[in-house]
Amino acid sequence: MKSYAKITAQGSYVPTKVMTNHDFEEMVDTSDDWITTRTGIKERRITEDNEYTSDISYKAVLNLKEKYNADLTDVDMIINATLTPDYKTPSVASYIQSKLNLKNSGAIDINAACAGFTYGLNIANGLISSGQNKKILVIGSETLSKITDYTDRSTCILFGDGAGAFLVEYTKNNPSFITSTSGSDGDKGQNLYCTELSKEMFNNHLENEGYIVQNGRGVYKWAVGNVPRIINETLDKANLKTTDVDWFVPHSANARMIESICEKSNIAKEQTLMSLQNFGNTSSATIPLSIDLAMNEKKIKTGDLLLLVGFGGGLAYSTTLIRWTI
Repeated sequence: MKSYAKITAQGSYVPTKVMTNHDFEEMVDTSDDWITTRTGIKERRITEDNEYTSDISYKAVLNLKEKYNADLTDVDMIINATLTPDYKTPSVASYIQSKLNLKNSGAIDINAACAGFTYGLNIANGLISSGQNKKILVIGSETLSKITDYTDRSTCILFGDGAGAFLVEYTKNNPSFITSTSGSDGDKGQNLYCTELSKEMFNNHLENEGYIVQNGRGVYKWAVGNVPRIINETLDKANLKTTDVDWFVPHSANARMIESICEKSNIAKEQTLMSLQNFGNTSSATIPLSIDLAMNEKKIKTGDLLLLVGFGGGLAYSTTLIRWTI
């Protein structure tokens, strides 16, 4: 299907509260050096007790609107990727629709964990290219601090809160989207989960109910073993190679993991954008936050080729290859 969708604006928001590696030294048996060496994370942002995913999603959209003087009055769909919604229902997207007073906009949340934002972009491209919608807000936002067990030293050091937003519009010329791919290894879902209603997958044996539980080694092994293949599959669809890509934007899960993926994929570290050093693992928000940081640093130029690769809970993955049109 030919693409008729173009990215026209982007924005972000992170909470003001900072939690550093030194803060964790007072909470669990760890150290700044241990965390930095193994993850690449130095600090992360944490929402206030009364600050929720809908709040930071809305602020990311306001940032987008202000930076690009974007007209949002005719937005006809909002897609919010998150695994930490305020409520099971109504959706976070519905809150954004209300706050923006968009009377003619649809609103849906999607949950593909760390692959959520790329899934959201690809859905937006499909909706616009099929003629169903003209202008879509795609948001990736998480308040992971609210489902993090701060007594579990293996996971609590990883996660932070934040939000990023893109505006995707119909265009006759110069579309952003080139190709994409998606998939899941659901049989490995027990390597990264947060409980809800069912216990069937885990044979009624669960750890830390209500909190994120991660088998770090299992996720690392899967990512390093599979993401390079997923990268090649995406580029093969467009008859391109990694050397054609200007910027590689993976989910910012762990710096050591990303370095290994880059090595196996022949991608230079200097061409890789990450947001984890200052924001930690923000799941669906890592990719838009990485791009926002690079835009602020004037790294990304109009016409650059970006490969976005989301992967995580599910274990789901989604990629999108885009030509930067802002």
